[in-house]
Amino acid sequence: NKLIMFVDEANAYVKNNGKEKALLEFNNRSGSFVRGELYIFAYDFNGTNIAHPIRPDLVGHDQRGLLDINDVAVVKNELALAKRGGGIMYLVFQNPIHENREELKLIYLQKVDDNLWLGSGTYLSNISASFSEEERDELMAFVEEALQFAHKSGKEKSLEVFNDPKGNFTRDGRYIFAYDYDGRTLALPYQPELIDTNRINAKDPNGVDFISQAIDAARMGDGFFYYIYPDPSKNMTQVLKLSYVVDVDDTWYLGSGIYT
Repeated sequence: NKLIMFVDEANAYVKNNGKEKALLEFNNRSGSFVRGELYIFAYDFNGTNIAHPIRPDLVGHDQRGLLDINDVAVVKNELALAKRGGGIMYLVFQNPIHENREELKLIYLQKVDDNLWLGSGTYLSNISASFSEEERDELMAFVEEALQFAHKSGKEKSLEVFNDPKGNFTRDGRYIFAYDYDGRTLALPYQPELIDTNRINAKDPNGVDFISQAIDAARMGDGFFYYIYPDPSKNMTQVLKLSYVVDVDDTWYLGSGIYT
């Protein structure tokens, strides 16, 4: 994969040339690590950007508050993934070769050492990734309602309702899913065969480990993240999904999502 090889090359450049020289090179818009849509960005583990050739305004600042157009906490999600050693995720970011249009981007991250991680990404310009504020607000309200229901009714009763495809928490293709923090499936009304199975290693078609990323977000209390997943209202066709998850009580979390 071109993207992984590019980040591997940047990691090797750090090891061979030292951090200081490498960061100078990564920050240089006409340097050897800017190739069309591909470029290297770098952060420390405090969330401070230390290299970004396309957005020099980000460099030197703590970016943990950075949100994309769909309120996804870009850098917080990246940090959680980098702490696990790295991997693949999505975000929405300006595409420099399309007049800085906000487009879906597949990101690959790699931890270099305890103070540095690198990333790069390739744009998936053909996949729409725009969710309206109204849709996101409705999603959060739906998840909040499920959370209150879980607190009030207890785990066993609430999971029974969440798992019922004709129950009160399956509406217009929207449904509640729930997992424990080991990755065990607790609620998934349209895929009952997966109940009680462990999905910690589940990946979407692009290699995004979406259950681990859901756990990362829930451990922060709540959060949004993207992945590609079967849409029950489209005969389980794989579609980009924006999910929102919340922690229930430190042992399990629940969430729901909207599809493009």
